[in-house]
Amino acid sequence: MTTAAEPVTETGGVLSPQYRALSVGMVALITLVAFEALAVATAMPTVAQALDGLHLYALAFGGPLASGVVAMVVSGTWSDLKGPTRPLWHGTAWFLGGLLIAGFAPSMEVLVVGRIIQGFGSGLLTVALYVIVGHLYPARLRPRIFAAFATGWVVPSLVGPAIAGLIVEHTSWRLVFLAVPVIALPAALVMRPGLARGEAHEPRTGKLWNRRAGWAIAAAVGVGLLHFGGQQRGVLQIVLLVIGLGGVIAFAPRLLPAGTFTLGRGLPSVIALRGLVAAAGFGAEVFLPLMLTRERGLSPSLAGLVLTVSALSWTAASWYRGRPTQPFSHAVFLQAGMIAIVLGIIAAASVLDPRVPVVVAILGWSLTGAGMGTVFPTLSVLVLEYSERDQQGANSSALQLSDSLSTATILAIGGSLFAALEPHSAVTAYLVAFGLPAVLALLGVPAGRRT
Repeated sequence: MTTAAEPVTETGGVLSPQYRALSVGMVALITLVAFEALAVATAMPTVAQALDGLHLYALAFGGPLASGVVAMVVSGTWSDLKGPTRPLWHGTAWFLGGLLIAGFAPSMEVLVVGRIIQGFGSGLLTVALYVIVGHLYPARLRPRIFAAFATGWVVPSLVGPAIAGLIVEHTSWRLVFLAVPVIALPAALVMRPGLARGEAHEPRTGKLWNRRAGWAIAAAVGVGLLHFGGQQRGVLQIVLLVIGLGGVIAFAPRLLPAGTFTLGRGLPSVIALRGLVAAAGFGAEVFLPLMLTRERGLSPSLAGLVLTVSALSWTAASWYRGRPTQPFSHAVFLQAGMIAIVLGIIAAASVLDPRVPVVVAILGWSLTGAGMGTVFPTLSVLVLEYSERDQQGANSSALQLSDSLSTATILAIGGSLFAALEPHSAVTAYLVAFGLPAVLALLGVPAGRRT
């Protein structure tokens, strides 16, 4: 195993004076990116109605996903060539600029453009943040900061949709886009002193827009077609899904380390496992509230409570993984986490039987949350341990690309199968919707051993 060159070892934790501003600023940015993603999902039905743009509804979500794929590749290359500071600032600027364009958009077409710009910016800055951790934090602190990153994604899932709903209901949907820049800009600026310690990066020669960028654009088009095609019907849906899936299959392997799809030992299995855990967890999560409301008669608020419990267990597991001393190896934690996800999905699906109490779904999904909170920070730590300093950008990019590409693919396939089966048998549709993620999580168990 090759490891990156260690930063200068300093005493203290992630909130000690030498790291405090940097840690707070990075977690704040991650939290705002996560909040915006969840808030927009809540507000978009109102936005589409207000701007008479229902025909562009799918593109408003697929566009930023696709542009984010390209940005992740660009940011990884840029970080390795010039250091992570430039892609971080450019990413922040693109992210905030996209939000402002969307917030002031006079039409749905302009809003979609803003969303695409916003997605590109978030792709740039999230990869750069991972590289910053590799450059500026010693190995002993990386589990703590990645656990904080995970919490930065989970906390918005608790309050983001509710806050966005209140904003849309009592003020204007435009504030969902315009409020974030007011907070994000100070969060970015507070990091400047801490980033100054890592700006001494020896430039490398190479092209920013190289073949990998071209492959990323092709894969991004595939992601966009998958997302758009999944919301169509009939022959058009099949054609778009086939073309989109073909694009992802053809170009995704070129963007990930060799051996990723065959679970090669070390880094390839780390990258593969990130895709498996994301696709399994998020692929099942989208159907859980739907099942609980339509098949078991729960109110939307009670169905959402299941996701809240899962978010809390995710946070608790991430916190535990961030502790400085651990009794087991990374591989043991990864396998245990994937097994927890499998069991949680099975428990949630069992509630399709009306004889099974709904509390089983709550307990099961909290187990899935704990598995996700165990696996995600562990993989983030491992990808840096397996990376030389000048490869941290490319490998961090691959980690997040695996997440995005696999999630988009499983959501498109799972959603299409569900739509096709549900009119004939709702139980069969849900079993397929939960069964596919469960199989992916099961594949993650041997992948965890091969890391």
